[in-house]
Amino acid sequence: MKPETIKNGAPETPWRLFWKGFKKNKLAVSGTIIIAGLFIIAIFAPVIAPYDQDAIMVKEILQPPSQKHLMGTDELGRDVLTRIMWGSRVSLLVGFLAVGISVAIGVLLGSLAGYYGRLVDAIIMRFVDVMLCFPTFFLILAVIAFWEPSIWKIMLVIGLTSWMGVARLVRAEFLSLKERDFFQAARALGGKDLRIIFRHILPNSLAPVLVSATLGVAGAILTEAALSFLGIGIQPPDPSWGNMLTAGKDNIEIAWWLSFFPGFAIFITVMGYNMLGEGIRDAIDPRLR
Repeated sequence: MKPETIKNGAPETPWRLFWKGFKKNKLAVSGTIIIAGLFIIAIFAPVIAPYDQDAIMVKEILQPPSQKHLMGTDELGRDVLTRIMWGSRVSLLVGFLAVGISVAIGVLLGSLAGYYGRLVDAIIMRFVDVMLCFPTFFLILAVIAFWEPSIWKIMLVIGLTSWMGVARLVRAEFLSLKERDFFQAARALGGKDLRIIFRHILPNSLAPVLVSATLGVAGAILTEAALSFLGIGIQPPDPSWGNMLTAGKDNIEIAWWLSFFPGFAIFITVMGYNMLGEGIRDAIDPRLR
C-alpha cells in the first residue's frame, strides 16, 4: 500500500494513520493499559503473589479483606488475591490459544472459499451453516462431557467450535479483494494460487480479522469461566476465576468477597479486550479518521 499523504517530510503510511487514530481513542488506550496490566500480573504471578496459591491457613478461614489479605481468604484459608493472580494465567492462556486455533481454521477455510468460489465455496459455507446451527456453548458442553476436563482440552474445544465467524469474515474480504486491480495483475503475471493468497490477498484482509480475534479472546475467557463455574472446566485445586466463583456461591451470604473479586476480574478483563477491539476497529476504519 502506498503512503497516502506527506506531512513534515514523513510519509503517512497505513501504520502511522492507524497509530494516530488509535492514540486519539481514549477507550482503546484504556483497554490497552488494562490488558498490559493483566499480562504483567499473569507473567509475574509467582513473584508478586503475596502467598503460595495452595497455602492453607486454617486459622484464617473466610477472613474479610484486610491489610494482611487484601481480598480476604476462602473456605480453606487461602489468599483470594493470590489465587486471582494465578487464575489470570489460566484465563489469558485459554483466551489466546483458543482464539489462535479458531483464527487459524477460520482464515484457512475462509481463504479457500473466497478464492476458489463455486463448488469449494458452496461446500465450505454449507459446513459453516451446519456448525452455526448448533448453539456453541451447548456444543462445547456436549464435547467436554465425554472428556476428562483439562486446560488443553478446553482450549482445543473452544477453538474448534468458534472459527465460523472468522471464516465468513475472511471469505467476504477475499470476494471483495478479488475485484481489485492488483489481483488481476497478479493473475496476469502468472502468479501461483498459494502465492496470490498468502502474499497479495490475505495480508490485505487481516485488519478485520485482528478486530475479531481481539474480541474473541474476551469471549473465550467468558466461556472458560462459565465451564469452570459449572464444574467441567479447570478443576480445583488449580485456580480459575470460574471455579473461584463456584466456591464463592456456597458462602455468598457470609463471604461476599469470594464472589465479588473473581467476578470483577472477569468483568475488567472482558471490558479491556472489548475496548481494545473497538479501538482497533475505529482506527482501521478510514471513515473515522
